[in-house]
Amino acid sequence: MRTLAVGERALLVELDSGEETEAFHAELLRRRAAGALPAVTEIVPAARTVLLDGVEEPGRLAALVSGWEVEPLHARVEPAVEIPVRYDGPDLPDVAALWGVTPEEVARIHSAAGFRVAFCGFAPGFGYLTGLPAAYEVPRRATPRTAVPVGSVAMAGPYTGVYPRASPGGWQLIGTTDAVLWDPAREPAALLSPGTRVRFVPQGVECR
Repeated sequence: MRTLAVGERALLVELDSGEETEAFHAELLRRRAAGALPAVTEIVPAARTVLLDGVEEPGRLAALVSGWEVEPLHARVEPAVEIPVRYDGPDLPDVAALWGVTPEEVARIHSAAGFRVAFCGFAPGFGYLTGLPAAYEVPRRATPRTAVPVGSVAMAGPYTGVYPRASPGGWQLIGTTDAVLWDPAREPAALLSPGTRVRFVPQGVECR
């Protein structure tokens, strides 16, 4: 763990891996909920960092967090958000070929995994979900699509994500969902937030 003051009222914490970053972020949320964390306006996780903004004394907070013993995520059990998915994406056969399995097996492997939102970005409501073993990482498409339909369930590198709106994208599309990822009229507007556990519930498989 490395800490770096950002301006006068923020602290950036760098971790060695995505797993450590997710565990550290979860520990921050746990301690804040318990009233055991100094006042922080905002906690923003990314792939390997967590930014703590609105900190009165960044140096004091840096010393505090550096001494924490953070338990791994698998030691924690929390309710999961279930997202129904039809494994009917146009790139499902390509992912199956990369994995050396059938499209039906891709659906089984993917839906059996327990995911967690590592961080959010790209578009409102888009979460970067981790949970699949490294052996199942897939590359981005060589040629991105100019339009990816809303609700597309996609993979790239170690991440799974769901497109909250139609937009360009280069991820591998393996399925679709009717779940609403972003609704400004809802509180909270985002279905997923950093640290949320997620499970994909298969609604059928269509192999193209």
